[in-house]
Amino acid sequence: MNVLTDNFPLYAEGFLGTVELTVFSSALALALGLVMASFRVAPVAPLRAFGTAWVMVLRNTPLTLLFFAVLLGLPRFGLVLPFQLFAVLALGCYTSAFICEAIRSGINTVPTGQGEAARSLGMTFGQTLGAIVLPQAFRSVIPPIGSTLIALAKNSAIAGSFSVTELLGTYKSLGELGYSAIWSFVWIAVGYLVITLAISGIFNVLESRYGVAR
Repeated sequence: MNVLTDNFPLYAEGFLGTVELTVFSSALALALGLVMASFRVAPVAPLRAFGTAWVMVLRNTPLTLLFFAVLLGLPRFGLVLPFQLFAVLALGCYTSAFICEAIRSGINTVPTGQGEAARSLGMTFGQTLGAIVLPQAFRSVIPPIGSTLIALAKNSAIAGSFSVTELLGTYKSLGELGYSAIWSFVWIAVGYLVITLAISGIFNVLESRYGVAR
């Protein structure tokens, strides 16, 4: 217990850093995932090809390698940003591929007749997707999206290896101060548990209110 009480500001800084990474990366992942899912079901072949390539490349690239590419590669091209922003880009883009596939799976559960009926009424692809298809698909994709964002929160631990303030990185400072590694990691684990349970709770509420009835 002394590890936490004696170093609460350090733990709090790391905890808030992980929360910020999770929130901003989740927002980016959801936005990109929605766009890429729209591309993958679009009637325009180049958009479908781009969405497919996005998913294939990012889903099959190790996250650590993506961090190296973003945090160390982009500055070589003159793009110099805070490391935390680079970490958000890496996490958000990586997770967006999984969000995309979850949304696309939800879109595929919507009967094709509804899209055809909307088009027969003169609605464009964008109008059909936004007003007819996505609202129905949303109901079935709540659980997988929640699971994906929980994984994102845990994946944010990689950012600590790239000088980004986050929860797991506090163990280095605690080790230098001579605290037990076991108790240091116990309280780090508690911090991640709080974050993941909060995400789980939010999506449980969403599922109970908007999810598909069982």
